Amino acid sequence: MSARDQILADVRRALAGAKPPAEIPRSYRSATTPASADLFAERVADYRAVVVRCAIDAVEATIAAALPTGAQVVVPAGVPWAVPGAVLDTDLSASALDELDAVVTAATLGIAETGTIVLTHGAGEGRRAISLVPDLHVCVVLESQVVAGVEHAVSALPGTGVSTWISGPSATSDIELERVEGVHGPRRLHVVLVAD
Repeated sequence: MSARDQILADVRRALAGAKPPAEIPRSYRSATTPASADLFAERVADYRAVVVRCAIDAVEATIAAALPTGAQVVVPAGVPWAVPGAVLDTDLSASALDELDAVVTAATLGIAETGTIVLTHGAGEGRRAISLVPDLHVCVVLESQVVAGVEHAVSALPGTGVSTWISGPSATSDIELERVEGVHGPRRLHVVLVAD
């Protein structure tokens, strides 16, 4: 008898006469909070991100105010706003992206309950690398794009394709719980929440 067979025989012997496992109800919690732009803004700010709310006609000015003076800013194709210092992403290398000061993107969704921004990398959102390499990410989210919870976001997203979920600036903590920002992505996140 092999060691595997011996272990399985011991397990079967131990389970002989045991009661069948109890049935466990699987009623998963769904978001009880509404798809509130106010809650989304509060939760994003909890992550040490900057949140600025504006009207649709003030988006360009709000973006400009979020960027450092004279910054070079990577923008993906399809960004509908004029961005000062814009450098169009033409598959820039990681080292070229690292030399730029910021990135400006649109978003697909915002999740109120978790303060998460979801990018699906379509027009105006660009490829994943541009949202990870520059030090500052300015992301524009429309209030109409805010959903209540994660389950609502998953339901709203197409079934295939890559998505990036962003909950605040990149941060990690070591064993001594020292927070370090900018390790796995932008050190600063600036969200422009637009009343549409």
